[in-house]
Amino acid sequence: MSATIVAAFLGGEPARAEPPIRSPEDAACRNEARAKVFSAPNPNGLELEDIGRQIYFACMARTTQATARPPNHPHRQR
Repeated sequence: MSATIVAAFLGGEPARAEPPIRSPEDAACRNEARAKVFSAPNPNGLELEDIGRQIYFACMARTTQATARPPNHPHRQR
């Protein structure tokens, strides 16, 4: 009986599961998005999920650029 009440309360919508965390940077960016989603400016009236995605992808772009190394060119011998 309690399962019926819970299902009625939730509206029968399936819960959205997040994909597994793939790296420390991924985990850090997810946490940043969760922390900033409610305080981020929203002049376009986007949904919270869209704002969270923007924050997450901006964070991932920053961390990817920060961890990128310059190409390793061997010294030419003359």
